[in-house]
Amino acid sequence: MPKIDNTSKAFVVKIQALYDIEMQLEKVLPKLARAANNPELKKIFLDHLEETKMHRDRLEQIFDMLDVDTKKTRSEGIRGIIEDGSWVMDVDAPIFTKDSMLVGAARYAEHYEMAGYMSAIEEAKALGLLDIADLLSETLVEEENADKLLCKSLVESLQNAKEEISIEDEE
Repeated sequence: MPKIDNTSKAFVVKIQALYDIEMQLEKVLPKLARAANNPELKKIFLDHLEETKMHRDRLEQIFDMLDVDTKKTRSEGIRGIIEDGSWVMDVDAPIFTKDSMLVGAARYAEHYEMAGYMSAIEEAKALGLLDIADLLSETLVEEENADKLLCKSLVESLQNAKEEISIEDEE
């Protein structure tokens, strides 16, 4: 267990954990895109993959600004979220139902990320690292936008799933 003896070291560990989270999501977003049926949802996942790569690059920039090595601190939380949601990719469900389940799984990860970035931004401000807080804020805005797009897609999937049920009930 590493020793964390000051708030600056704790902040570096948080950035390292965010780095691990982004790296894990780089691996899973293409899988979510392949599992999605709706072309719009596929595009949301693939577009967010490109943003996620930018998030990783920003974190690498922050490592440089802090003059610390680029390193990950393993985030068990994101691994649990990914594990909990991974079964959705293989589930046998109607098309729109599955898409809504994929969106739900992705939103868990987005909210986990947003919480991490919100905390890191406040810590950076408290430590006087305003340039770093600005970089983290850019990423937070993109995460919030991705969540809004996923939410919109969820509503559409649920409306279509409702139509699937209504159509099946009429037969």
